Amino acid sequence: MRRTPRIRRPREPASRPQVVAHRGSSHESAEHTLGAYVRALDEGAEALECDVRLTADGHLVCVHDRDLRRTAATHGVVSTMNLAELDELDFASWKNPWADLDDEAPDRDPEEGRVLTLRRLMEMVADYDRRVELAIETKHPTRYSGLVERRVVETLGDLGWDRAGSPARVMSFSLNAVNRVRRMAPDLDVVMLVERAHLWPVLRPVVGEDWIIGPGVRELRAHPGLGRHLVRAGREIHVWTVNTPEDLDLCLDLGVTAVITDRPAYVLGLLDG
Repeated sequence: MRRTPRIRRPREPASRPQVVAHRGSSHESAEHTLGAYVRALDEGAEALECDVRLTADGHLVCVHDRDLRRTAATHGVVSTMNLAELDELDFASWKNPWADLDDEAPDRDPEEGRVLTLRRLMEMVADYDRRVELAIETKHPTRYSGLVERRVVETLGDLGWDRAGSPARVMSFSLNAVNRVRRMAPDLDVVMLVERAHLWPVLRPVVGEDWIIGPGVRELRAHPGLGRHLVRAGREIHVWTVNTPEDLDLCLDLGVTAVITDRPAYVLGLLDG
């Protein structure tokens, strides 16, 4: 039997957008580490954003780049390595390589700098003492194709987060990836990320009516017509990566419902101060 498409009801107008910590509090801490996410929660972030990739032995890990040269000082490729191999690497030292020479620097828990699995991040969110949402981006292209989305939906299902009312949403720049998620979890919120403004006319006829749209703030600034069109179409908008007062003002003018930022404490201060 053919399923009737779900029509997304716009959220009630909020006094301000949700503040989403981009890869954790990544301006201050090494991205995608447990330490970065703990700091983001301590700073008051209302949601956490993460990128996920699949390891060779089938684990979802929070890593942005295909290879590990930037964040773990190795030429290894995530998709060719097992979780145990990744767990031996240091994902935090690159952010502050001189920390060992700073006598006043606080001691760092090695656990907070190791590779972080999606499951561990979900468990932390689930156990937190207030509601926190989770925005999960699947990275493409990848050798595992649709298996990434399948594993994401299965992992969400373990906590009952694959249905309406879930604190999680899944995002991607890949139209195929978002479609896969929606087929497997029809009531889960999804976000179609838009990298370039000129791609929106191509995407517009094929994205679901209830999908959230996620443009970059630089594209909104360079192409004001994109934001105006999304507003006129009644689209819910989540914007990345919002780090300055000027970026935030643009988002407030458009009435976006979420801003994704490297600096959650700073943006919260601008909004609430």
